[in-house]
Amino acid sequence: MQTARKVLFVPHGAPTFALHPGAAGAAMAQLAQGLATPRAIVVVSPHWDTAVPTVGTATQLETIHDFGGFDSRLYDLRYPATGCPEAAQQVVAALQAHGIAVPQDAQRGLDHGAWIPLRQMFPDADIPVVPLSVQSHAGPAHAYRIGQALAALAQDNFLIVASGNITHNLRDYQTARMAGGQTPAYVQDFADWVHQHMVAKDTAALLNYRQASASGARAHPSEDHLLPLFTALGAAGLDAQPAPFYRGMSDYVIAMDGYSFH
Repeated sequence: MQTARKVLFVPHGAPTFALHPGAAGAAMAQLAQGLATPRAIVVVSPHWDTAVPTVGTATQLETIHDFGGFDSRLYDLRYPATGCPEAAQQVVAALQAHGIAVPQDAQRGLDHGAWIPLRQMFPDADIPVVPLSVQSHAGPAHAYRIGQALAALAQDNFLIVASGNITHNLRDYQTARMAGGQTPAYVQDFADWVHQHMVAKDTAALLNYRQASASGARAHPSEDHLLPLFTALGAAGLDAQPAPFYRGMSDYVIAMDGYSFH
């Protein structure tokens, strides 16, 4: 009998999520408590964006504070994760087996799209982490193919954590704030559209979200923060059923919905 795949799509929100995790953070922590301990975590974050898929192979992963102008307490936070060269080479081999050329980066640490959700779920930083970059220029089908290459690892005691956000139009944040904190209607509309097509397992529509949905292009002026969702879909496989473990909003325009796959 095949083992269950271990794949999550998790929100990372704004950097302040690390200080004020709220209900979304509590849901992520509860979800992690129900997981068997994986051999290693493969984390895919939109804040490591490269021309081609790249695997981080460092043994000690620096906490990267890749943001500015936020609460000074954020810059004191650390997530002292370790890497695992052997696990990283398995990630490289899995991608290569699908015809994907994979450079390796022995210096890369964890950007805030990676360490903030991992800190919520695994605060002891006691599970090895392997970072994997995204390619924002390559689109949903490419991100899905990367996930398909990771599917075998998801059945072999690796946890795939794809980090992003269902909506991510930060240009609308200031507008919403000036309007008294009112969330634009498209934010919930698009989150609901994604939810509907996730539970219906309509992968074709999701991959074509910019044309198939009324709000997709506005929800994502650039695609980077939604691409990890497609990697999660690919890694979970067609037989997996997505289920939301949290649905909600943050900072007016960021849908914090997260999904696990059963």
